[in-house]
Amino acid sequence: MPHPEWSPWMSRRRRRLIPVLAATAVVAALLPTGISSAAPAGGAAPAERRSGPFAEGYQHADVDNRAGSAAPDARQRGLARKADPDVRWNKLGTPHALGPGAAPLATGLPAEPEAAARAYLAANRDLFGLDADAVADMERVLVRPVGSGAVVTLRQRFGDLPAGYDGLVTLAVSKGKVLSVSSSLSRDAATPTPATLSEEQAYEAALTDAGLDAAAVASHSVRTVAVPTPLEGPRSAYEVTLIGSDSDHPAAFTTYIDGITGKVLVREDLVDFDSENPSWAVFPATPPRNLGPGQDPRVRWCADPAPGCRDAYRDPATGNAWDVDAATGTPTFTSRGNSANTVVSWGAGNPMVPATTSPERRYEYPFTDQWHQAKCNPEVFTSAQRNDTDAAIGNLFAMHNRMHDWAYQLGFTESAWNLQAVNLTPDGLGGDAEQGRAQQGALSGNRNNANQGTPRDGLPPTTNMYLWQPQAGGPYPPCVDGDYDMTVIGHEYTHAISNRMIAGPDSGIGGHQGGSMGESWSDLLATEFLFQHGLRAPGETPFIVGGYVTGNLVSGIRNYDLSRSPLNYSDVGYNTGGPAVHADGEIWGATNHRVRSAMVKRYGLGTPKLQLECAQGKVPADRCPGNRRWSQLVFDSFLLQAASQVSMLDMRDNMLTADLLRFDGKNQDLIWAEFARSGMGRDAVTNGAGDTDPTPSFASPSGGNATFTLRPRGESADAPIRLYVGAYEARATPVADTDPATALGDTVELVAGTYDLIAVAPGFGHQRMRVTAKAGHNGHLDLKLDRNLASTASGATVSGDGVNLDRVADDTEATNWASLDGVAGKQVTVALPGDKPHVVKRVNVSAMLRPAISGDADAGSQNALSSLRSFAVLACNAKKADCTDPANFTRIYTSKSDAFPGGAYRAYTRDINLREFRVPTTQATHLRLEVLASQCTGGPAYAGEQDADPATTTDCATASPARDQVRIAEFQAFSK
Repeated sequence: MPHPEWSPWMSRRRRRLIPVLAATAVVAALLPTGISSAAPAGGAAPAERRSGPFAEGYQHADVDNRAGSAAPDARQRGLARKADPDVRWNKLGTPHALGPGAAPLATGLPAEPEAAARAYLAANRDLFGLDADAVADMERVLVRPVGSGAVVTLRQRFGDLPAGYDGLVTLAVSKGKVLSVSSSLSRDAATPTPATLSEEQAYEAALTDAGLDAAAVASHSVRTVAVPTPLEGPRSAYEVTLIGSDSDHPAAFTTYIDGITGKVLVREDLVDFDSENPSWAVFPATPPRNLGPGQDPRVRWCADPAPGCRDAYRDPATGNAWDVDAATGTPTFTSRGNSANTVVSWGAGNPMVPATTSPERRYEYPFTDQWHQAKCNPEVFTSAQRNDTDAAIGNLFAMHNRMHDWAYQLGFTESAWNLQAVNLTPDGLGGDAEQGRAQQGALSGNRNNANQGTPRDGLPPTTNMYLWQPQAGGPYPPCVDGDYDMTVIGHEYTHAISNRMIAGPDSGIGGHQGGSMGESWSDLLATEFLFQHGLRAPGETPFIVGGYVTGNLVSGIRNYDLSRSPLNYSDVGYNTGGPAVHADGEIWGATNHRVRSAMVKRYGLGTPKLQLECAQGKVPADRCPGNRRWSQLVFDSFLLQAASQVSMLDMRDNMLTADLLRFDGKNQDLIWAEFARSGMGRDAVTNGAGDTDPTPSFASPSGGNATFTLRPRGESADAPIRLYVGAYEARATPVADTDPATALGDTVELVAGTYDLIAVAPGFGHQRMRVTAKAGHNGHLDLKLDRNLASTASGATVSGDGVNLDRVADDTEATNWASLDGVAGKQVTVALPGDKPHVVKRVNVSAMLRPAISGDADAGSQNALSSLRSFAVLACNAKKADCTDPANFTRIYTSKSDAFPGGAYRAYTRDINLREFRVPTTQATHLRLEVLASQCTGGPAYAGEQDADPATTTDCATASPARDQVRIAEFQAFSK
């Protein structure tokens, strides 16, 4: 569902094109409400998949029509389990992942990494199904030294055809040992029947599938490949990459067309927006939040040190200044160089043009902060300053170059398929500098977004950056230009990094968990870039993404600040709209930040000088502070992943393997402990990259765990209590329960640490608690829950306004009550169980939203601004008055106006989940929960006219459909 939470960067995953581009392109984006475009036809594809809006609810249009699964035989399973008891399988009948374990998968192999990898595969024919000839025919894709070992990636061939999709294997090799294997290999390596269709027919089939015509395509490429299938063996196919020409609604797909039937085998949505010393005027992080008229605090960056230049930078790949064309060795005198090509892209039929030419190479264009100072007034587009377009282009160009240069030192080089027009080494293809589009769609009304499209190596990726503007009932950002927010720019560029480095040069990141991690890596590395360079974007901590563009300094575009998040693997799907790559990506972000913090605790932060020298690649990782070591492991882990369908557990294992290669395994205990604290411990299980309900585990294989057995007490002694780790119950996965009818046991194992827990049971509502797990402890967790008097399971009945009345009293936040025809004064009345009055001392209330439920009276999308903000509790005692008469209810509690606070930009999930409120001790047979305001009608951040755009009205209470809707998930009442 479109979520006014910007959907945190809808960016997504792949190495594909602009919003995701390309031969395999990926688009990644930032917001909660983004630009929509028609869904491609064919397959049961979700609407559209691209990186953007930072957009929650965006569904990627990936399709895999290859039916079935090639099941491994008993001998193969036995061999795999012997190598790794936790082996995971791909659909083509070979191990998806093996290792790392306590011992190497193989020893005594050749010292040369590629020879060792081939020897291992040939020696394990019964496991992988490839004979010596098939292994010898495999194409070398990558051999990258890492620490004491190397990462080796090989591509399978089927007859004369290379694998186009899948068919890759990546091995971590060190000193004649194989430490881990990631594979999308096929056991069936037969030569496929030759294609009978022509390239043109394949192109037409791909156009039809994408819902495009040739006139809507800016460029396309077609090549012959083989695509392995689980049940029909390898198929001759055409890999067709389409890049749409509509910059307002970016579209890019790589489609694999069966060369005989013309059917779509696989579709990937590529869209996860006179001097020899040139200089640029830039904001290294962001502009100040409250910049006054006429102020221009930008700094000057130059190619070489000089008076007046804050810093000096050159391209580490070529040694040239950023504005030099590496093919000719001469300056371009504008916003084009070897690593970036940046233009303004207003849309609405306007041409995309680079920055104004500067013969002196002084790219210090005037900046007046026009969009902000004019409060989004569209007259800026016809002014002489043209909304500071040259300044925006220059800033975006410089930031893309900085991300290129920083990532280059971490391993995103030509051999890892980076983004450069010209590669000066024999590695990679070149021809794919980052295409930056400043103020994308400004005249088409596109706002509040950012996205990245990343196609395969050799095809240029694209970032779209947008203007930000408040929207009635949607996000409420300030009037700012995203081209100046480095956290957003770095986020989008990192989509290209992860999609290029994972799964080889022609594929990108797939699956819900993969897409979620793609969003997370983009947040993590954008903030880490700034940290390592001593820079700070707006926010209460350095680990907030989008604070400048959203105006929210608590968590930016996300539900949580990366460094202050309670999320863990049991929370997949926790967000108000259900599973979403931006919200679930925060789980991976929280986990990685815990690993980073532990690395910092072990190795320190060093000095600012050492941080900078490490960021510039002048000091090797094993002599750098903990945060730099962590970022190096992240980059190394990308190269260890051969299959595009990737889960969080896959990448956990890759981090462990990277540590074995890079740091000789010195951090295995630390990495395992933090992943365990995040629910990805020893016994965690996932059903593949698309799994939105994985099984968490909080136990470390290294020991140091505590064991707790649930012991219900008091009135709840016989209740089927579910126990959750973290802050959420709705759509989260319990770690233990006391219900003998379920397969889940009543014992939970936790690695040492402090945990927030939630105990939930029918008739007893929610109880939050905190427990400290000490290594080696084995004991009970006493659960003495108080009766929820307002629960239908306790005998309460519900009446009142709106729809889904009973769902406000069903002891779960996964469902909710709604009023769809008004807000203030709407109420639900709960008749407490029995005939006698009950003492009431506290209530729990939740304003959580939920995904659409088919057949529900409130089945449609739920706007976050329709959640409850403030309320009153009224009581009546039927022993003293007639409780059918509203006049006999007395108000006993009035909440604060921000009981569920909401925040600048949007109402965040963390703000609307269940909260406890103490009420005056009251005897009652009936309780009434009365709505005072919703987020829309009562939130000051969403009230009034907030811009000077005559074509828009921003006041939520008068201009948004959310003004008439309010939702409440739970109302619980207790005597204690």
